[in-house]
Amino acid sequence: MTAPGTAAPLSEDLSRLAALHGVATSYSPSPDRTVEASATAVVSALAALGVDAGTPQAARAALAAREGALRATLLPPTVVCRAGAAPRALDALPEGTRLRVDTEQGEIRTVGQGETRTVVGGLPPGVHRLTATAPDGRTAQAHLVVAPPRLPTPEGRSYGLLVQLYSLLSRRSWGMGDLGDLGELTAWAGRALGAGFVQVNPLHAAVPGPPADPSPYRPSSRRFPDPVHLRVEDIPEFAWVEDHERVRSLLERAARLRETVLEKGAWIDRDAVWELKREALELVFEVPLGPGRYAAYRHFLVEQGEALQDHATWYALAEVHGPDWSRWPGGLRDPRSADTARARVELMDRVDFHSRLAWLTDAQLTAAQRTAREAGMPVGLVHDLAVGVHPGGADAWAQQEYFAAGMSVGAPPDAFNARGQDWGLPPWRPDRLAESGYAPYRQLLRALFRYAGALRIDHVMGLSRLWWIPQGLPPTEGTYVRYDAEAMLAVLVLEASRAGAVVIGEDLGTVEPGVREALRERGVLGTSVLWFERDWDGDGRPLPPGRWRSDCLATATTHDLPPTASRLSGDHVELRDRLGLSTRPLAQERAEAAADTGEWLALLTRLGLLPGTEGGDTAAEEAEVQAVHRFLLRTPARLIGVWLPDGVGDRRPQNLPGTWDQYPNWRLPIADPEGRPVTLEELAASPRVRALMDAVRAGRDEEAGDAPGEG
Repeated sequence: MTAPGTAAPLSEDLSRLAALHGVATSYSPSPDRTVEASATAVVSALAALGVDAGTPQAARAALAAREGALRATLLPPTVVCRAGAAPRALDALPEGTRLRVDTEQGEIRTVGQGETRTVVGGLPPGVHRLTATAPDGRTAQAHLVVAPPRLPTPEGRSYGLLVQLYSLLSRRSWGMGDLGDLGELTAWAGRALGAGFVQVNPLHAAVPGPPADPSPYRPSSRRFPDPVHLRVEDIPEFAWVEDHERVRSLLERAARLRETVLEKGAWIDRDAVWELKREALELVFEVPLGPGRYAAYRHFLVEQGEALQDHATWYALAEVHGPDWSRWPGGLRDPRSADTARARVELMDRVDFHSRLAWLTDAQLTAAQRTAREAGMPVGLVHDLAVGVHPGGADAWAQQEYFAAGMSVGAPPDAFNARGQDWGLPPWRPDRLAESGYAPYRQLLRALFRYAGALRIDHVMGLSRLWWIPQGLPPTEGTYVRYDAEAMLAVLVLEASRAGAVVIGEDLGTVEPGVREALRERGVLGTSVLWFERDWDGDGRPLPPGRWRSDCLATATTHDLPPTASRLSGDHVELRDRLGLSTRPLAQERAEAAADTGEWLALLTRLGLLPGTEGGDTAAEEAEVQAVHRFLLRTPARLIGVWLPDGVGDRRPQNLPGTWDQYPNWRLPIADPEGRPVTLEELAASPRVRALMDAVRAGRDEEAGDAPGEG
């Protein structure tokens, strides 16, 4: 059915024009319901793609121009195929068309159309240049992406830890978890626990504050990491800082900052941490690099090229003009302008400083991944790719031609959020991506795979379509804009295969039909969270382990959900009610949550995973948390993730969607059930953590379905 009164019908010309540009005119929040997009949303999305459809006459003219261009086009801007097969796009070429391929490897191949399947199908993986010459003299060039058919399936099964790095403080960190802590965690988890991976939050570069946005999912840049995560003492030049008094003062201030979090109950203050580290890094910057270190730094500069120069220039300019480039003087808003070139020279020292920070952070991330592999982890670090970037940040400035001006990414209204969501992130333009051969996307992936054994892609459905919202309008006034999912997946598979890395897609929530199947076909793992795995097509009861999918990362919770102890106890219901987030009476919310948990505990008991326990509520809770994870090991999931705070009974979610300043999102250290912060050293020595991981290890080698029970 179509929802009545949601929007006036679109004209036929506007509907056809929208379809040709991948702009949806309706969407289906459920299989039995269709909602029409408003004309405002459609016209705004088209305008962001450079298409004027503001009047019926303009829409008619744009439609005619688009249809004429498509008829005259020999090739789309990017052509995709799997290694060993010829692109389907070549089938539409006129008979007698000649093809030339300039490969990424430097070869030149010239073929006739009849030889296409043999020659093009034999090309190596890569991004090549394809030229077509028709018999009538017309020519066209295209980027030819040749990708492996799929990513290899991870060998065996593996379990690992999930953690928000900032929340993991040790007795050596400066008020928040850092890359030194990450190295210690991976070495311990790999050697002492037999873990196969450690998944962390996005470590992308943040928009500088204060106040900085604490969310790791709204960064300034996804291409480069954030130097706030540096372990300053691990930088070789730090030992050679000559001002010993200032070094001693910095270390004392760092200790006080750490103690305010660990001993005095303060929230993690990223701004304070960065202020302290920046002061230390300024001292480090004054120490000359030795010949070998200098050569390594120069190599990094050349390797990263214009992207790093733009990144460092933005941060240097932000120190002078503030962190929103749209408010800078006119000439500086263009990264290629003469004004920007002059400013880059004038700020050369600061550009070098921020370039050096990117190099140092890259080196420590690479070292952390090396430590993970040396500890026996088959995967190692799993890094997280955020959906997008801050509109005023470095990427949006440096790559502004690839972003849709005046639009923001979000989610449409659904059963859980009647108002929809606006994430405040500008979307990439699919047309510009295709014209460039997906260059910004390829470069982004390549940068992340430098130090990742696996990549988790937040909201992986965005490879297929994103909900675009015109700025200034509510999320209800948005519409979906489609991306070339085949091309996006091909580039992802190509770059991941080059790196030998695993890819995990966060595919929770509303997923368009066919998306999960397409991801699975290309070897991209999904994400399954226990509390959401029910027989939704049947009786709605918890899904027994034998019916779970195998190609996934299975977990009990995530950073956006209550920790397992909170879910089991019902504390999450009380928290939401205290903060005014509940839409129903507390008693009703409690009853529904208790019924949900009760069904899962009953299944765990039937499977023999939850024997009776003695020792009071704490022992019972620990047994239930262990049973939940034993259950995950009964499923065929290839990867099993353990939320590290679950190991100590933490009850506080790291992020509570729907809140801003009512709750300390992204600022909480890992804590015990009473809210007392727990250090990395205490975690490693915790009997409760050890008992949970022993329970996971005991079930690691069980084959799905071998254990008695439902399936």
